[in-house]
Amino acid sequence: MKEYKVETLIYYSKLTFDKFHIVDTSNKEIQEKLDSYAKEGWRLVSTDASNFGAAMYIYLYFER
Repeated sequence: MKEYKVETLIYYSKLTFDKFHIVDTSNKEIQEKLDSYAKEGWRLVSTDASNFGAAMYIYLYFER
C-alpha cells in the first residue's frame, strides 16, 4: 500500500524591485526538502501553489 505525504512551504513577499525574490530565496530550501525526502524513499508526484495576501504557499506531494 502506498503512503502519501504533503509538505507545505510558505514564503512572504516583500517590497522590492526584484520580482523574482521569492523564487531566488525558495530554490535552496525546496531543493533541500526534495533531497531529504528522496533519501527517505519518497518520490515527488505533484506540486501546487497558491497565494493569500502577501504569502505564497507551495505544496509538494510525495508518495512511496
